[in-house]
Amino acid sequence: MAMGNLALMIVLSASPVQAQTMTLAALGDSLTQGYGLPPEDGFVPQLQAWLTGQGADVSVLNAGVSGDTTAGGLARVGWTLTPDVDAMIVALGGNDFLRGIDPENSKSNLRGILEAAQEAGVEVLLVGITSSNNYGPDYKAAFDGMYQELAVEFGVALHPNFFSGLLDLGEEREALMRFMQGDGIHPNAEGVSLIVEGLGPDVLALLDRAG
Repeated sequence: MAMGNLALMIVLSASPVQAQTMTLAALGDSLTQGYGLPPEDGFVPQLQAWLTGQGADVSVLNAGVSGDTTAGGLARVGWTLTPDVDAMIVALGGNDFLRGIDPENSKSNLRGILEAAQEAGVEVLLVGITSSNNYGPDYKAAFDGMYQELAVEFGVALHPNFFSGLLDLGEEREALMRFMQGDGIHPNAEGVSLIVEGLGPDVLALLDRAG
């Protein structure tokens, strides 16, 4: 019997370990939530499909809430960071800008989110967004710069602009509007596809670090 148990142990130890599906949470606002689109065309389903197509064994959780600010994200990050979450995308700030919220407040909220992730041992990809000059150059410099400053402070990866997949096309704003919904703020399904292609490689790198 002892020899039989030993043989069983050897067989089990030689068997390949089944890889566990990773869990990626996407904490964000309407851009993450998929505002104005059929469920299958939203950011999270398209990102899930893209990552699966790249061979990633991951489940992407939609933690986007339409209209959410960085304060809202901070208020619910604890609910998002469940024990099964391995990595997190943080894509917040657009609504702060639209409401003219002081960038120092937004930065403080994002810092709290990153602190929570750090405490939970969860790898983060911070996704920025670029403001306009509506509130003047000082506001723009402070708002746009906070993402890079926080990425350096916490040693997390940064994707500078959620819309980089569109902006990298090098087209004029008027031409890019064909990738947007009628409100001019939210991307249509084709726009989301380009956004995912732009963001995807950084997400794969995030999963590699988390794994």
